[in-house]
Amino acid sequence: MKLRHRSFACGILGAGLVSSAAVASQPTPKALGFQDAATPIMEQINAFHVDRLLPIIIAISIFVLALLVWVAVRYNAKANPTPSRTTHNVPLEIVWTAIPILLLLFIAVPSFAIIDKEDNLPEAEVTVKAIGHQWYWSYEYPDFEGIAFDSYMVPDEELNGRPRLLATDTHVVVPADTVVKVIITSEDVNHAWAIPAFGVKRDAIPGRINETWFKVDEPGLYYGQCSELCGIKHGFMPITVEVVSKDEFDAWVTEAKELYADAAPARQFDVGR
Repeated sequence: MKLRHRSFACGILGAGLVSSAAVASQPTPKALGFQDAATPIMEQINAFHVDRLLPIIIAISIFVLALLVWVAVRYNAKANPTPSRTTHNVPLEIVWTAIPILLLLFIAVPSFAIIDKEDNLPEAEVTVKAIGHQWYWSYEYPDFEGIAFDSYMVPDEELNGRPRLLATDTHVVVPADTVVKVIITSEDVNHAWAIPAFGVKRDAIPGRINETWFKVDEPGLYYGQCSELCGIKHGFMPITVEVVSKDEFDAWVTEAKELYADAAPARQFDVGR
């Protein structure tokens, strides 16, 4: 299926719904850190990174730098003309083995808890199938018969103020405050469906089904990209997720069914529902 409904994307899936969108999550110049979190999972990832991981990394970096400076000053040839012939120090070796183990446990335990929440999908209210191709994404809505479309990057000459390399001609539209399950696969090579603001990144692998989920409270546009090197146009298969109110989503479903009624049937995958 390679239907491109650009006029629909620029109307119903573009300005028609975006007018009510409150935020747009995308990379910004000279930014440090992650994009603003749009889901509870991403909030936890951000907190883990800022409150736990960064302090440890900074402390270790300062400690190692101090050791290097001390060794360079204390044990250079001028200050220490007769070098020590020490071969080992058992207490020191125990310390420098035990401390990294404790640090790794301090990092691993909360990270495993976050991974567990990512992998244990709650009961979904809306399901979207994302299928990777060289080089575009196609989408199906199994809950709503007849809704299936391809999503291509908007070329530079048609951006009209939209972000370059991120905007797509057709958006993935989902309702706010709703658990959305995304079923991910590929038709050719490995891809990856990733939305940084959601804390979502899942590989799209031929012949295999991967799943992820998100729940976004704030309506808006959220951008992502393929995050698995998949060929010459890897950098040209972005993702645009448009989160709208539930009423707007219901209206979109009605219009989308009419628009795609005459489209060729989408390729079907066994999703194990």
